[in-house]
Amino acid sequence: MRPEVEIPDSPSDPYPIIVNNAEVVPGFGRGSSEMGIPTANVPIDSSEQLKNLETGVYFGFVRVMSDNSNQNRQRHQVSRIDGKSSVTLTYGEGLKETDRKVFPMVMSLGWNPYFKNKQKACELHILHKFATSFYGARVNFNVLGYIRPELDYTTLEALIKDIQIDIDTAKEYLQKPGYEKWAGGV
Repeated sequence: MRPEVEIPDSPSDPYPIIVNNAEVVPGFGRGSSEMGIPTANVPIDSSEQLKNLETGVYFGFVRVMSDNSNQNRQRHQVSRIDGKSSVTLTYGEGLKETDRKVFPMVMSLGWNPYFKNKQKACELHILHKFATSFYGARVNFNVLGYIRPELDYTTLEALIKDIQIDIDTAKEYLQKPGYEKWAGGV
């Protein structure tokens, strides 16, 4: 059962949590393929504050950037976490200017009990439709608030339904002046 969580009208301690220059790494690929909810995975150790957060669902803003730190780097294939498939690291090469704006996001931090993950994951669902994948790109993001704890689900449909509620909640709160002003800090 989804617990009711009171969300204040602006970030309160320990928020905001700011994460800069985190690399987008391959996950399992389930967000896009099985759920229709693509995510940009980032290493949990991207920030000490992120590492210390309780598992759960959060909201904030994110900006995706091409990684231009090494102009001689070539696209190449890397395996997903489960080793069942691979992705191409593009370092954000195909991103359009419209993809580099600040967007609202919902962040899942945890073990994804429905999928029985053995590794803790940090997944950013960016509320924007990208035309291309951007593994190896960089993201700056802030975590401004907490939506709910991590839950286990009996069906994939129930999980997807709750994620949609999370998305609607993030959209609602990120439009409030107390949160909206943090979009410029990403």
